[in-house]
Amino acid sequence: MGHHESAWRLPESNPVADTDIDHYRDLAVIAERGKFDSVFLADNPKLTTDIRRRPSGTLEPTVVLTALAGVTRRIGLIATASTTYNDPYNLARRFASVDHISSGRAGWNIVTSSGAAAARNFGLDDSPPHHERYARAAEFVEVALRLWDSWEDDTVVADKVRGVWGDGAKIHPAAHAGKFFRVEGALNVPRCPQGSPLLVQAGSSEDGRAFAARYAEAVFTAQQTLEEAQRFYADMTKRVARAGRDPGMVKILPGLVPVVGSTESEAQERADELDRLILPEYAKLQLASRLRLSPDELHLDRELPANLPQESEIEDVKSRFTLIVDLARRERLTVRQLIERLGPGRGHRTLVGTAESIADSMQHWFDNRAADGFNLMPAVMPSGLEVFVDQVVPILQDRGIFRRDYEGSTLREHYGLSRPANRFAPDRAHL
Repeated sequence: MGHHESAWRLPESNPVADTDIDHYRDLAVIAERGKFDSVFLADNPKLTTDIRRRPSGTLEPTVVLTALAGVTRRIGLIATASTTYNDPYNLARRFASVDHISSGRAGWNIVTSSGAAAARNFGLDDSPPHHERYARAAEFVEVALRLWDSWEDDTVVADKVRGVWGDGAKIHPAAHAGKFFRVEGALNVPRCPQGSPLLVQAGSSEDGRAFAARYAEAVFTAQQTLEEAQRFYADMTKRVARAGRDPGMVKILPGLVPVVGSTESEAQERADELDRLILPEYAKLQLASRLRLSPDELHLDRELPANLPQESEIEDVKSRFTLIVDLARRERLTVRQLIERLGPGRGHRTLVGTAESIADSMQHWFDNRAADGFNLMPAVMPSGLEVFVDQVVPILQDRGIFRRDYEGSTLREHYGLSRPANRFAPDRAHL
């Protein structure tokens, strides 16, 4: 359907596309035709919207990736999974399996999940505090990395003559006992084709940035202005270096919602059509929830109230709260105007224009150290993705800033990242 709040209401849209696997397959094929690095699937372990107002079905993303692996050959496959409501062994096994099924194209978008609604689905009254969720996430990833290394690359011998299938000396149980997890054994899946799936992170709070600097290989972020994006890019570059890692090996990818037209006025008409389909009262309820306010405190034709919570008081998606408030204050938007601005991208930057102007803006951010690439979220799909692939991608290719064809076969190769060495890889005697 698309990333815009009201995309499902267009005559061309399939209102049940979110649970139609052919829809996902079609999008993956189009994106691979455009030589994209990857397909990126979001997720949340709760029913996130009022089903009376918006489509609310969501397929489990790692399951979807297995279907996409069968209709694509090169494009990467990234799924979101929570460290708060999973366990390391099962999730490491799942992503290792996807990496094998796809011949080395799997990626994990690591999220910490928050909010009482999700917590109550897993036997808790509320989600753990923000800092504790990130502490759990750090230990979770450490265990997952150890599990992905629990088989050395040449563990499987498959010697039929001697009757030896594997080298037992090359199996390394996790043997982990920490604050949040106890995991004893080795993974029951051989080492991934990529060594480990690509690690993606999407939080921009202080804890989120610290976590990304330590573990992420790609950072999905949201900024509205070039200056904000440059500050984030520079900050993450410094943090990654302080963590002892090469900043060039961590890709910064702001979200981008394009609305493409053959002329500027045509593109604006498309964007306006979508905005007219937004239900303001419903959107106001969603905004009030995000800002931790009563809906009665928001008035559609007034600016946000003066007294809002501080980011330090927010436990759920801290950085997005700050982005929304800063946008509203900076541009003196009424609640109605803010809803219209958030409708396409929910805080991500929206570009409305011709293919040429959108390519210009993307290149400007790329050339000015605000982005290494973009997480593309077309307002309407599949049509918005097709238009982008057919009209914007060729311009970027002609300018020499985007590939004309894949040079590698794994997701890590698309991102220009090396395959990690196994931590247990010293030379050993074979059986």
